[in-house]
Amino acid sequence: MNPADLTLYFALVLGIVLIPGMDMAFVVGHSLTGGLRAGLAALGGVVAGAFCHLAMGAMGLALLLQTLPGAFTIMLVAGAIYLGWLGWGLMRAEPSATQARPANGPRAHSAFFGAMLTNLLNPKAYLFSLAVLPQFVHPERGGLALQLGAIGIVTAATQIGVYGGLAWLAAGGRRRLGTADAAGLRRQRLLLRGVGLLLWVTALYTAWQAWHQAGMAALG
Repeated sequence: MNPADLTLYFALVLGIVLIPGMDMAFVVGHSLTGGLRAGLAALGGVVAGAFCHLAMGAMGLALLLQTLPGAFTIMLVAGAIYLGWLGWGLMRAEPSATQARPANGPRAHSAFFGAMLTNLLNPKAYLFSLAVLPQFVHPERGGLALQLGAIGIVTAATQIGVYGGLAWLAAGGRRRLGTADAAGLRRQRLLLRGVGLLLWVTALYTAWQAWHQAGMAALG
């Protein structure tokens, strides 16, 4: 791939990554509630999911989702349910004096796989791969694996730059709020409720997209 193609692809991906959505909400939410370690683990899951999207897009799964609108809707519904379940857990959670500590191994582990699952349940990413790959991958040039690798590296670097910065900022805010006195616990409780509400809003928007997609399919 030439530098012009990579620059154009970077600009396209940056615009997509900067739009608030499932991945951003998940990374920021885990950074606020679990610290920087949990946020970075969630970021790792998002990046891993993005590489899966590229691989499956190259194999034609994205085309399957486009030709079968029902599969697209099912994935949107599954994503909405999963985000709603996460939000419900945060809305019910109670803070503790130990919550300000860095996230432990299991929390980081669950953050990674939870973020990866959230990313893989987003069918728009598959359609993005279907729309973008033909524009930037040219089999006639040879080295198809190298071209996909370059696209994957640019995607991962963009996600790490944007989501990593947000994770660092959110974790810093959590440390400032995470004191062990009564006022600190109240702030933590409000923080948990706020993140849960953010995930609910994202879930509702995803569910609306599923309803809209189902309606479009019925009209079509």
